[in-house]
Amino acid sequence: MARKMSINELEDQLLCPICLEVFKEPLMLQCGHSYCKSCLGSLLCNLDQQVLCPECRQTVDCSTSSPNVTLARVIELINNAGDTDPNQESCPVHHNPLSLFCEQDHAVICGLCGILGTHRHHKILPVSTVYSRMKEELSALITEVQQYKRNLNEHISKLVNNKTRITVSNESDVFKWVIRKEFQELHRYIDEEKAGFLESTERKASRLVASIESQVTQTSDDLHKLQEMESSLETLNNETSLHERRFSSRSELPHQLPAEGAFSPVSFKPDFHQDDIQMIVWKRLLRRVLPAPEPLKLDPVTGHPLLELSKDNTVVHRGFLYQRRGSHPDRFDSSSCILTSKGFSWGKHYWEVIVGTKNHWRLGVMKGTASRKGKLNKAPEHGVWLIGLKEGKVYEAFNTPRTTLPLTARPQRIGVYLHYEKGELTFYNADSPDELVPIYTFQADFQGKLYPILDLCWQERGTNTLPIVLPTPAMIQHARAPDSSADLEPTKL
Repeated sequence: MARKMSINELEDQLLCPICLEVFKEPLMLQCGHSYCKSCLGSLLCNLDQQVLCPECRQTVDCSTSSPNVTLARVIELINNAGDTDPNQESCPVHHNPLSLFCEQDHAVICGLCGILGTHRHHKILPVSTVYSRMKEELSALITEVQQYKRNLNEHISKLVNNKTRITVSNESDVFKWVIRKEFQELHRYIDEEKAGFLESTERKASRLVASIESQVTQTSDDLHKLQEMESSLETLNNETSLHERRFSSRSELPHQLPAEGAFSPVSFKPDFHQDDIQMIVWKRLLRRVLPAPEPLKLDPVTGHPLLELSKDNTVVHRGFLYQRRGSHPDRFDSSSCILTSKGFSWGKHYWEVIVGTKNHWRLGVMKGTASRKGKLNKAPEHGVWLIGLKEGKVYEAFNTPRTTLPLTARPQRIGVYLHYEKGELTFYNADSPDELVPIYTFQADFQGKLYPILDLCWQERGTNTLPIVLPTPAMIQHARAPDSSADLEPTKL
């Protein structure tokens, strides 16, 4: 087994051949031998650059000699090892102090391990340097951990505040109260509808029973008369003398006797089918759950110069003369359109428009940033969502592509429901005061402010002159069925 070399023995191998001391700033000649820088300088004194190596006697050029970095590093490592603490742990192989750190193997080693051992080709640094660097890294890590702790404490504080707000401040109780209130309103409406159905059923049943009772009374009277006639006839039939006796004639029989075999059982049939009750209530419930109708007014600044307003800017019709209105960037200059003064950029909104018997119209919503100059681009990609009636015959939804609406009834009052966040715009037939009948729904990603728009369309040969009306809250509240023309005929408003 090879003998282990100590540091003292290693230092004997690191002596300069000239001064016989440990190398100081060693320089390596072309032949491979090294000498102290000062010793080599004294050797060149009064000589040219060509000298003989003191050890191998080979001619070398001292001007090209370079520092022996490896040798200088080994000497530095040995010197550092000599200054270590005597209590420091020793290398188990060379029994020297563990003063170096191998970065490749992440191990603490001694000087000989770095020169002669398995770590000789690895990157090696003094333990003190690595220790300082690790202390800096640990300090940065501690700072990062402390920041994480502060963030977590802040998050916990927010969570506790949320919990306190929900439990102590009774936020949930407020929502529970709102839920109870809303369901109480729904229950009240359902109870009203139930009472209405029961009252209608009771009323019809009472009329039917009263009719049957009347028939029973009339038939009982006829039966009583027949019994009296029968008794009288039997008395006459038993008489032996017919002197001064009068015969009863057929004219005294009841006039309206039931025909033989004409009787049929009577069944109670209400005005509705029992399977339709839920659907009827659901349709009526839609009006209750929608937001209260918006009291909208028209904005004269946006109207085409031929449009005339009245009734506090709630009625618009097309005139024959241009109105004296200044040029304005918000005004329609080609299409016969006008916007409302109120727009919507969030929430749920419902409003109604009375078109009456007008033969040509369009209505819907429009982006506030959409162009109002030139012909109106009637498509969602241009920020316009419309439905309309053409020539009193064809209902259309101006989607892409344009959609024909198969309406069987001709609505005179149109309901419009906007759910901004959900991206829905729905049109209803609002003629009935009890229910809304869906006409068409647009699906879109709404952005920016939306304004209700009315398009009165152009007149053709004097037709299409009727106005369009935005009903006031009083008109909406007292809206009647479509056969009540007083509320639905714009020309009478």
